Amino acid sequence: MSRVGSEPISVPTGVEVTIKGPDLTVKGAKGTLKRTLPGGISARQADSVLFIERPDDSRESRSLHGLSRTLVSNMVTGVSEGFRKELQIRGVGYRATAKGTDAIDLALGYSHLVSIRAPEGIQFEVPVQTQIIVTGIDKQLVGQVAADIRKWRKPEPYKGKGIRYLGEHVARKAGKAAK
Repeated sequence: MSRVGSEPISVPTGVEVTIKGPDLTVKGAKGTLKRTLPGGISARQADSVLFIERPDDSRESRSLHGLSRTLVSNMVTGVSEGFRKELQIRGVGYRATAKGTDAIDLALGYSHLVSIRAPEGIQFEVPVQTQIIVTGIDKQLVGQVAADIRKWRKPEPYKGKGIRYLGEHVARKAGKAAK
């Protein structure tokens, strides 16, 4: 039996789960998320606990069991608490400027500003010029948007300049040895 898949998901108060066949809808204070469960995986709700079940012990069912449980758990957490990724900007002249909650401008050493618009369901915060906070209810989308922002200027190993996740360690290299 899958250790992850067999764990029950506790549904907090204020979160409403609707199950219609393989379709699952989770509605909470922060929004609504929908997902179709893959190949035979089903969901069952008992009071404020949600169970994800598989039809048999085939290899495919076992692999989808834990994945489906984790995705549904992230949906419940997203609509009740939300997710956030924090990015740091390091480098002389590198900075971020907020344009409302749905767009930011980045000065990253290029001859132009890099403008990034947030997709539906994502918000940006820029508390300091060198910090960007990406928030939303969909964990996958929050992570993807943060990765796309980081891709504009990955941290380089010699001076450590670039955009990095909060707490990310960048392995530094020694420069050329002088004679």
